[in-house]
Amino acid sequence: MCGIVGYTGYRPAAPIVVEGLKKLEYRGYDSFGVAAKNNDMSIDCYKRQGRISEAEKAASMLKGTMGIGHTRWATHGVPNDVNAHPHYDCRKRIAVVHNGIIENYAELKRGLVSRGHSFSSDTDTEVIAHLLEEVYTGDLFKAMKAILPKLSGSYALLVMAEGDDRIIAARESSPLVLGFGDGEMFAASDMTPLLDHTERMMFLEDGDIAVLSPDNARVFSGDTEVTRKVELIDWSVGDAKRGGFKHFMLKEIYEQPHVFSDTIRSVETVPDGLARCKGAMVVACGTSYHAGMVFKYLLEEACHIPVRLELGSEFKYFTPPVTELVIGITQSGETADTLAALKKAKAHNCPTLAITNVLGSTVTRIADETLYMRAGPEISVAATKSFIAELAVLMQCVNHLSGGKFSEEIFRANRAVEEVLLLDLSTAVQTCNGADHIFFVGRGPFYAVALEGALKMKEISYIHAEGYAAGEIKHGPFALLSPKTPVVAICMPGSTYGVMVSNIKEMKARGTPVVVIGAGGDDELAAIADVYIGLPKGGLMEEVLMTTVVLQLLAYRTADSLGRDIDKPRNLAKSVTVE
Repeated sequence: MCGIVGYTGYRPAAPIVVEGLKKLEYRGYDSFGVAAKNNDMSIDCYKRQGRISEAEKAASMLKGTMGIGHTRWATHGVPNDVNAHPHYDCRKRIAVVHNGIIENYAELKRGLVSRGHSFSSDTDTEVIAHLLEEVYTGDLFKAMKAILPKLSGSYALLVMAEGDDRIIAARESSPLVLGFGDGEMFAASDMTPLLDHTERMMFLEDGDIAVLSPDNARVFSGDTEVTRKVELIDWSVGDAKRGGFKHFMLKEIYEQPHVFSDTIRSVETVPDGLARCKGAMVVACGTSYHAGMVFKYLLEEACHIPVRLELGSEFKYFTPPVTELVIGITQSGETADTLAALKKAKAHNCPTLAITNVLGSTVTRIADETLYMRAGPEISVAATKSFIAELAVLMQCVNHLSGGKFSEEIFRANRAVEEVLLLDLSTAVQTCNGADHIFFVGRGPFYAVALEGALKMKEISYIHAEGYAAGEIKHGPFALLSPKTPVVAICMPGSTYGVMVSNIKEMKARGTPVVVIGAGGDDELAAIADVYIGLPKGGLMEEVLMTTVVLQLLAYRTADSLGRDIDKPRNLAKSVTVE
């Protein structure tokens, strides 16, 4: 869930590593550090608790043309300067940065301590440096090959050592990307730190060890040197910059109309596994889970294909009966729980389909088939355009499976979203920003939208928010309604309109202020609501997209009015690569 960056070449390494780490800030972190190898081959290190922006000048002053860096999201040991990476061996000849978790670190540490090693930190990572110290005799690649079989868990590793002029990289169940420049090599947790320097990238696979020198990268799997494809990445540098917007989240919300269109155009056919399936199971986490829920409602209604929805974090340990297609949705392609679920599905001989935003990510190598979103890099921790891109993939699949029933509606959808971006939500923001608790309610696919709206609100505003199917709020949550507990209700035309109006009246009778999102021109609904947000009329898919964007903007504007750190909300990370 943290980030790593490495560089070897002809330029000063530390500034490149620091800038790369800043590109990974969206992943979430509590401390950072950089190590660089001097011209005399000794290794200097700067690390501290806090944000890179607080000390980037000092970190960038390290000398040398080879360096590694890390942003840490604490798992073992509290956030402080000592627990920040890089970590050294006893003699400070070897420096290690690590993403992931070494599950057997306690056992390894006891053995190392018994053999005389002295530890400085409380982290699991430090055992790697000490294990290397025991076997390193000048060939760091050989030492890495010797110690990796002793590690249980997940890791993306970058390691430097005095006496060896190479960076050694290794990967197991944690992402690691190599970038190829002219006379320089880069490594990082994902593509964003590399976009300023190269479009030629290689995605390491589980079990790979890579030897990086300025001129090339050699990759080994076990004792065999292997060839991994170098991909040309068409993401632009501008996509990863804020472009005049106050926050990345706002920029990414405004990018959604063209993201939706680009993704729709890219899904030209339905994968064979989905076309043949008589039923499907979706596994996902967080925002992707909500996209899967929308898909369930749409596919069952339009095509009468049953869909079961499961949380990736539960699937591995409480595996339901699986006989049909299993669809894993993960923006990063590296979500540990979703990857574990797909591996479990394959162990049951089920066909698998991945939906992801990242070419070459782990999920693309696990699944039998892959559909790509076209969202480009998403920097803000709170997912917005990636959610819309997931919906675009899933809606187009429903459209294809229904014989093109929704083609005209999907074609119009980006324009509907553009109209919603112009709405004034200031009155709704005033209703929400003074609350300690907010309920979001809807029915059918709008229940899924309500869940996603509540997630966005709690993520970035820190206001406690819960999503409910509107009919369920009277089974307990009614006890919490009060004049200080607003409700945001989605009430669009359709089969549930009448009962939703009744639900809203029931909540109003308890004295709670109600923000209602409905179709424009609905005077009856506007008269009931304390705040009414009228949307352009459209089909069901358009309405799902429009209400989603309204709730994204409501969360953003509320958080902004409260002065929150919107792009980097506390305690959260973008890519959840640990279980």
